[in-house]
This record gives sequence, structure tokens and C-alpha cells, in this order.
Amino acid sequence: MSASLERYETEQNARIYRIPIDLFPELRGFVHVALFDEFCVLFDVGSGFGSSNEQLEEGLQQVRSLYGEQVNWSTITHIIISHGHIDHFGGVKYARSKCNAPVIVHSLDRRVLTNYEERLTLIAQKLEEYLVEAGLTPERIEGIMSMYMLNKGLFESQPIDLLCEQLGMKLGRMEWLHVPGHCPGQIVALLDNVLLSADHVLETTSPHQAPESLSLSTGLNHYLGSLAKLRPYTARISLTLGGHEGPVHDLETRLFEIVQVHRERLLEILMLTREACTVGEISQRLFPDVEGYHQLLAIEEAGAHVEFLQQRGFLTVANFGEVERVTGAPIFYERPQHVDTARLDACLSALDSESKLSERTARIVS
Repeated sequence: MSASLERYETEQNARIYRIPIDLFPELRGFVHVALFDEFCVLFDVGSGFGSSNEQLEEGLQQVRSLYGEQVNWSTITHIIISHGHIDHFGGVKYARSKCNAPVIVHSLDRRVLTNYEERLTLIAQKLEEYLVEAGLTPERIEGIMSMYMLNKGLFESQPIDLLCEQLGMKLGRMEWLHVPGHCPGQIVALLDNVLLSADHVLETTSPHQAPESLSLSTGLNHYLGSLAKLRPYTARISLTLGGHEGPVHDLETRLFEIVQVHRERLLEILMLTREACTVGEISQRLFPDVEGYHQLLAIEEAGAHVEFLQQRGFLTVANFGEVERVTGAPIFYERPQHVDTARLDACLSALDSESKLSERTARIVS
């Protein structure tokens, strides 16, 4: 691990420990331990891949040796999974073997853990169909699908004990907010003045988005709406700790920055679709230098933005006749000759009425 254990204290004296973990090659993140009142909460468990479990053990040991906390598997009272992505829940099997604490997840991500193999098969089928519609060649689809399935067979279904909703979306004074978009069952945890944001808000990266056509309760529409859910709490939150990257000390500004990233990406797609193009082509123009697994992430990101625009009538299917006749035909998108960006800002503002979007004079993209 290149990073070291970090300790934070809330305004009401809860202690939060940030354990750095190598989740996958080239992907690092954090497991958080929260100590408050009678609770000792493990927020996420890492990937369980490579040295992830060993690094989690090392982090717990450092919490004990450096800070004198009685934190071990026998004192952990609850294990909360922030959302159904492997880098956050993959270590559940190991944690269960060491600990009797109940494992808690939001209902919309329950089946990701309890019916892992079933969901993987269904999602893989949808993804392959989507890549065909995105205009990728059979050879490229085969390569991307191989990367997608790589290592996923190392994981297996695991039972969970409780749903967040069964506990009233809280544990003592820790509150949970359901913020779908990045993942259907994504939650964040609010403890006093500190937000554990998992992958909903990160310090420098705009969290990955995929189209809702692949998985319900994902997509840019849900994600931007979920960002808006945090705005009433920004005055209270002075520190945000994500599942990756560094702390965020100004949540309101960071929310604004993330919305702006998506706004500019939507505008760029409107420029690109002056001529008809597929999601695959849009992805290559938005993210020309990506390699490996990031190719899939780029296609999903582009697709989420295309979906957002098409839902609102900013894009139409240029080859509708072919799509109507031929099953699995690539879909080409185009926009009207002139698009009023004021209408796009109105759509974004409708999702977040308090968002301080640019007040520049409405432009016409032509």
C-alpha cells in the first residue's frame, strides 16, 4: 500500500479510520471503520482480490496499535456494503469467515450479492447486445467481453442479513441516503458532520455512469438527481470521504463541479452528433486514448449521456428504418440542426433546482 491509515473525528467525537487497500491492479481505494456510541461499523470490505484481505487485516491492526482502539473482528457490530460493485463487496466472504456481524445492503443491490452468478449472466447478455447496438465490430466485442468477464468467476453469491430499509435507513445516529445512479443500490452514510460517500462523490473523478438500459436505477438521470439529494446537507457536512481518492472539504463546490463535467460532456455530444454516429464512435471521440477495461467504461459513459439526451428529445435515431427492419442493427444518433442549450440547462436544473449552473446567455449550437 502506498497510502497510510488516516484518522478523522467528527464534531460529536465519533472516530473514523480510513484503511487504504489495493482493490485491483491500478485501482486503489478505502475501507472505513466508524466508531460511535455502541457501534463499530465496517463500511465496505474491499475486493477480496489479491492482497486486499491482508491489507484490511493490516489496517485493523494499525487501528489497534497506533490508536489503542479495540477494533477487531469480534468487536465489529455491523458490516455495511455501500453498493454492489466488486471492489466494495468482494471481500464479504472473507469478512463473514472472520466475523459474526450482520451484513447490510440496500434492497436494490441485494441480488448482486445473493444471486451473483445469475445477475452476471443476465448483465453480460445485455452488455453484449448493447455493444452490437453501439456499432462495435465482432472482434472488438469479443475482446471487451473477455475483459469484462475476467476475474469475475473468482467471486460467488453470498448471503446478506439485513436491508438498509429494514433499519429505517439509519444505524443509531448514522443516517443513510439512497443515491442511485452509479449503482442501483448506492448509499452514502452521514455521521454527524462527515459524509462517507463511497463512489457517489469523489475528490477529482466524476464517478462512472452507465446507461439505465443496462441496469435499472442507474443512468445519468438518476445520478444527477441523487447529487441533488445531498444539497440540503452541504451546510452540515464539512468533510466527505469517498471510496477512492482524497477527502473533499467543500461538498457544495464539488457537487457543482461534477454537474458541470456532465453538462460539458452533453454539449460535446451534441456537437459530435451534427453528423450521425454510433455510441461507439462517440466514445472514441470523447475518450480517444483509453485502453483495456477502460474501453468498456468509456462506452458505458458515452452511452449514459446519449441516453439522457435521447430521452429528452435532443437526439433521434438517424437510421430508424434499418433498426426497425434488422434485429441488432447498429444505432446511429443525430441531433436537430440547431439546439438551444438553455433547454438543456433547464433539464439539468429540473433535476437539481438549487444547482448553480452557468448563467451565461443561451447559445445556439450550430
